[in-house]
Amino acid sequence: MRQVAMKAWIVYGLMTLISAMGTAAQPAERPLRVLCIGAHPDDCEVKMGGTAALYAAMGHQVKFISVTNGDAGHYAQGGGLLAERRRAEAQEAARRLGIAAYEVLDYHDAELVPSLEVRKQLIRKIREWQADLVFAPRPNDYHPDHRYTGQLVQDAAYLVMVPNVASDVPALRHNPVFLYLSDHFQKPNPFTPDIAVAIDEVVGRKLEALDAHVSQFYEWLPWIDGRLEEVPADPVARREWLRQAWLEQPLTDHVRAALARWYGPETAARVRYAEAFEICEYGHQPTEAEIRRLFPMLGQPVEQH
Repeated sequence: MRQVAMKAWIVYGLMTLISAMGTAAQPAERPLRVLCIGAHPDDCEVKMGGTAALYAAMGHQVKFISVTNGDAGHYAQGGGLLAERRRAEAQEAARRLGIAAYEVLDYHDAELVPSLEVRKQLIRKIREWQADLVFAPRPNDYHPDHRYTGQLVQDAAYLVMVPNVASDVPALRHNPVFLYLSDHFQKPNPFTPDIAVAIDEVVGRKLEALDAHVSQFYEWLPWIDGRLEEVPADPVARREWLRQAWLEQPLTDHVRAALARWYGPETAARVRYAEAFEICEYGHQPTEAEIRRLFPMLGQPVEQH
């Protein structure tokens, strides 16, 4: 009996040791891989700069892609020199947000079409980044580049998992969650926020990222709006003007409702700045638990009383 008991304890000890070693060998959950695909340098910053900063601060990997090089977005400059200027502004914005990468593709501004060539390139980019989440515009927008970027990403949503499409880059084994960036267009259907992220704590970083795009926010966009003479020359006053013009927008009732869902009514009522996203029907459809894992800044569910 003593020998049997001794063997049992030895076996138990070995099993415990093996279990402990197995537990120790389990890797920590890897950082999320987040990809935002915009039509122009600065589109991603406008729509999710704060959310990107939150992801980056939490140790997750964020990449922005601009499908066009922005070489038409100015009233006094254009072509290769403007494209280089905008590429440099994008890199500075990425540095200020703390994100991992910002890539500007070389398609001409205002000339993007949803071609097979561009579709395959975006399929490759999504695969190469091993994206868990992909953000892009909806395919209804005033600007054709925005519309076609949305269309291209939608067209890639299923094909990123098909090995015989763009076969030079291995297909993903798990479909990312694809999400639309917010807009105000109503036809054929309005933007519906499924998720809203409070960005009050990083709104300063978002402002600094927008400020990096001097050619756009202090030159081109004020010019096209007939407000160029309003832009202050002093850098501090200029940033304050930018904040008032681009960040001090009231949150809609729909965004407030989405904030209340994810943060609870009390916290949501205190939020001043937020970014909202709609889940695209074409990618993986996440559960609430998955959404909280993929958007860790949302925190834990709020108890209902």
